[in-house]
Amino acid sequence: MPALKVDHLTLSDRDLDFLVQTASPEVADRANLKRIIREDEDFRNTYIADEKVFRRLMDDDEVFLKISPVLFFKILLRKAVNDLGKRSYTIEKTTTMRIPVFDTKDLVELLNQESVLDYLAHMLSSFTRINSYTISVRIGKGIWKKIRFNDLDIQSLKNFCESVEGEYRLAFYKRIADICLFILGIFPDFAAQNYRYPLSRKIRPKVPGKARVSPQEYEKEGQKFYKLAAQHQSAIELELSETFWCLHQNFHKAKKPLNFIAEHYLQYRRQYLFS
Repeated sequence: MPALKVDHLTLSDRDLDFLVQTASPEVADRANLKRIIREDEDFRNTYIADEKVFRRLMDDDEVFLKISPVLFFKILLRKAVNDLGKRSYTIEKTTTMRIPVFDTKDLVELLNQESVLDYLAHMLSSFTRINSYTISVRIGKGIWKKIRFNDLDIQSLKNFCESVEGEYRLAFYKRIADICLFILGIFPDFAAQNYRYPLSRKIRPKVPGKARVSPQEYEKEGQKFYKLAAQHQSAIELELSETFWCLHQNFHKAKKPLNFIAEHYLQYRRQYLFS
């Protein structure tokens, strides 16, 4: 499972080199500048939000060979803060219409919480690689059953979560909630089309062994599992409880900057990034 601890200072030397070479190529003492960027959060954010950095990110199809996924998504989220701040509304889509919602101020305020933006960057980066697991579970005396699942499979994660002791459940609560937010944020079209036929709008029939989840159910489950994560003792010890509560209470808002990123910055790169 993805790591639980969200480190605000995860930029590697390679990340720092990318920022300095892109935003300040003329600086002679790069080692000192990198030290300042690493140590000063506000100064670091000015580099991450620099337009030259964003443009290089968009123009380079092999950028993941040069920077970490976490920095990649921090740059996109900072760009979303700037671009949403220049707009007065976002668009919410229903089955029949597009509705303007005047909520950009709330979205910017949410992303301006450093802990939330960092969490979302780490969350998105965790989906650039999906891991599969096989775990043996004792179901009787001398009887063991192998459970296979991957960390993008909500139902398998929920089933396995029920079989482990409560003290070990935080990672599962977090991942299930993250999946819901990720799908509704980055692949909302998948959530809608996997539940209804795109032309007739009829609900697809249930397929044995395959979950059929509506967008509304994804949102409900996401809120539920962020709440469970927030209440877990380990989340308090890891100083993640407040962030989980924020995402529980603002789940609908949290998915909208991700919608904005998917539509305006990633577009056809989504399949490549989240293969």
